[in-house]
Amino acid sequence: MGVSGIDLVEPADWPTIRKYGLVPTITQGDAKIPDGWNRKESHDRLEQEIRGRITRAAEANVPNVIAFSGNRKGMPDDEGRENCVTGLKRIAKFAEDKGVTVCLELLNSKVNHKDYQCDHTAWGVDVIRGVDSPRIKLLYDIYHMQIMEGDIIRTIRDNIAYIAHFHTGGVPGRHELDDTQELQWRTIAKAIADLNFQGFLGHEFEPAKDPMASLKQAVELCTV
Repeated sequence: MGVSGIDLVEPADWPTIRKYGLVPTITQGDAKIPDGWNRKESHDRLEQEIRGRITRAAEANVPNVIAFSGNRKGMPDDEGRENCVTGLKRIAKFAEDKGVTVCLELLNSKVNHKDYQCDHTAWGVDVIRGVDSPRIKLLYDIYHMQIMEGDIIRTIRDNIAYIAHFHTGGVPGRHELDDTQELQWRTIAKAIADLNFQGFLGHEFEPAKDPMASLKQAVELCTV
């Protein structure tokens, strides 16, 4: 199909992925979406967890690990942003030394992840700028950001320096990248390629049809 890697495969299956010439592209480990770096009282625990994950990723040549902001739970966005900067700074040098990129994921808080704090590109970019490390970047999930703000191509162009990884998913429904969806996926893929992006674009949709046929279609659509 032209697939070069698989997202969200955990260590037990990395040897199998490698056996077939694929890259385990990004790992989540024990990271939980609602419980993230926006709370200082969680920093010690999260630092210990992510250091272990970065170490394992580095040993296996896995390029990326996921991080989450956590849910607001009443916390103002300014406070959450500063807490994320403070926490991620604690592990930035370690990630740099290990050659692994920590990807703070942008998610929608409207449909799938109610109350999630890193739900707009500008907020996420402010965190990445605040940390100021080549190994702390964003996971720009196109599905989630179309729901929250749209303006996908311009936003990607303006912020590509802060993005290390992409996810897809048809809007609405998070299904196939077909003619039931509102985005021009080939145009988006072309815009990303034109920026000389060197990372991975992962297909994270939920198939409503035959999964392998849908994956093949998505790969062909986004191969530009």
